[in-house]
Amino acid sequence: MGDPKRIRKKYDTPSHPWIKSRIENEKRLAREFGTKSKKEIWKMETVLKNFKNQAKSLISLNTDQSKIETEHLFRRVKQLGLVNGDVTFDSILGLSVDHLMARRLQSVVYTKGLAKSVGQARQFIVHGHVLVDGKKITSPAYLVSQKEESGVSFAVSSSLFSENHPERASLEKLAEIRAEKEAEAKRIAEAEAKRLAQEEKAKAEGEENVDLPDEDVLEEEGDEQ
Repeated sequence: MGDPKRIRKKYDTPSHPWIKSRIENEKRLAREFGTKSKKEIWKMETVLKNFKNQAKSLISLNTDQSKIETEHLFRRVKQLGLVNGDVTFDSILGLSVDHLMARRLQSVVYTKGLAKSVGQARQFIVHGHVLVDGKKITSPAYLVSQKEESGVSFAVSSSLFSENHPERASLEKLAEIRAEKEAEAKRIAEAEAKRLAQEEKAKAEGEENVDLPDEDVLEEEGDEQ
């Protein structure tokens, strides 16, 4: 019968288990995006790390093969809706795990107003109420592409298909969800702009603070020689 196929691990675990900042960030992600285990977060972090590692390896290359791989990478990032506008190496390196978490089906169901909370969105998905382009998806971690996002809906056979169902989000809740989504996008954009500005400022200050030797010192060194 042969040896059983070895299942490859789909995520990387943290290099150190007791880093306070990482633990606090994982708690925040679990609270905001409704994950049930840290493995769900680690999987998204691994996907993000793979994108960034690929970008770092391609950024300095200029071969025909590297151009093909760069095009594939940019297309994949664009299809997932991780970057608004044109995709560049800098935009990929500036991504955070929040961007990946926001593209999970659980998050999309909530932001589209099909559920009152991320927890309820997870319940709807696991119980088979949600379709993506006509296909039933029961994995909350499924990454939804931009093309598929408009096709996220309730199954016709589901009791939740009726907009009058008591579990469906109200119009007021929909407005609140849209406001939260816009505020989150604005927060991410402002944080990224602030980070880039700080890097540019630090770089400029570093160039200005380079100490040049005095002419007298140079003359003394020349006399000694």
